[in-house]
Amino acid sequence: MTLSVSPITAATTQVYPPAFHIMLKPRGAICNLGCEYCYFLSKEQLYPASDFRMTDDLLETVTREYIAAQQVPEVTFGWQGGEPTLMGLPFFRRAVALQAQYRRPGMKITNALQTNGTLLDDEWCQFFKEHGFLIGLSIDGPRNLHDRYRVDKGGGPTFDRVIRGLACLKRHQVDFNVLTTVHAGNADHGLAVYRFLRDQVGARFIQFIPIVERDTPPPGRTPPSLAGKGVGGLGVTDRSVTARQYGDFLSAIFDEWVRRDVGRVFVQIFDVALAAWAGYRPGLCVFEETCGLALALEHNGDLYACDHFVEPAYLLGNIREQPLIELVASDRQRAFGQAKRDKLPRYCRACQVRFVCNGGCPKNRLIETPDGEPGLNYLCAGYRAFFSHIADPMRFMAAQLASGQPPANVMGYMARRDAELARGFATAGRNDPCPCGSGRKFKDCHGRLR
Repeated sequence: MTLSVSPITAATTQVYPPAFHIMLKPRGAICNLGCEYCYFLSKEQLYPASDFRMTDDLLETVTREYIAAQQVPEVTFGWQGGEPTLMGLPFFRRAVALQAQYRRPGMKITNALQTNGTLLDDEWCQFFKEHGFLIGLSIDGPRNLHDRYRVDKGGGPTFDRVIRGLACLKRHQVDFNVLTTVHAGNADHGLAVYRFLRDQVGARFIQFIPIVERDTPPPGRTPPSLAGKGVGGLGVTDRSVTARQYGDFLSAIFDEWVRRDVGRVFVQIFDVALAAWAGYRPGLCVFEETCGLALALEHNGDLYACDHFVEPAYLLGNIREQPLIELVASDRQRAFGQAKRDKLPRYCRACQVRFVCNGGCPKNRLIETPDGEPGLNYLCAGYRAFFSHIADPMRFMAAQLASGQPPANVMGYMARRDAELARGFATAGRNDPCPCGSGRKFKDCHGRLR
């Protein structure tokens, strides 16, 4: 994103980003569920004795300053938690009223709210529909996979309550997408998860978020160094997805999606990959070369560098005491964002899929490269395998875009390629090169499956 001198303070030399995003947490870490892998629940201990409720005056401050700082025609307010619906409907009615009050002429304002869905009812969904909220619903797959870790405070299952919330969203025709975490409980069932989300949930926009859960230190403290653990080493809990599992999970889903669902189901990481293959920026902070333009605002006005770095070392300040835009454009925040690129190991810089991966999220750079350099992403092997696996159809779709044709043409391309491979498999000898082009003998590649 190009930086510019903001007209708000054009008389100064301070350089401001024309746009940025804040994850608003009006209830802080407070949630009605107790998902076992949730990294944010422990953040409650950063604010002892707090009531964890954003006040009306703070809501007005952040609304006014957030809108004023954006030099783009569309601004999105992103509400998360914890569980943001615990604030109650009056809070959000006040929020949209303030947005209307401070919106500049010609500016479009949208709202996105991430929820576990268990508290949704007709009143909530009527409000969402009336005000055009996009709802992100957290669901981890079919009942047995969802209930593995997404449990309530008593450890009980939550699947049925989430499905009731989903039914309410559908009844009121509220736009929604699905956020699915990938963890030890569902990572080996990629196709089952995808088909459930597509066919039973009716999801048309899906995000897959890998759970990489560190062996956590006391809340609010930077995790200890994992130097010396090595690729594939320790440092994460047994609930975490492994790099290989994550790569296999995504590859299995992609293989079905690219043959039947292109243009019908949109998977965030597939869209990001296509953008990169087409020569554009990935468009998602995890895969951007630098970061720092997606921050987190706590219930009391504390602004943190990122939602995954809500800890004292990454506290930029409080918007009650310093203007929001100054905190966002501060030298500390700029250094935080640039470090994503500047601290990339040599191993990553030479990688053939760096153009789409860019080393992944800094929060997961937990291990060492094969030659002992720190800062390698825990998921590196999975990313490399997945992005290499999808390279050929991605190149085809990028070429279609460049020629003004729909990427969905890839489904016909894959059907023709599959037919050619099937003919090759039928005639290949055990010691012949595999027709798939892997370079291995047929008996050691696709021949093993026959």
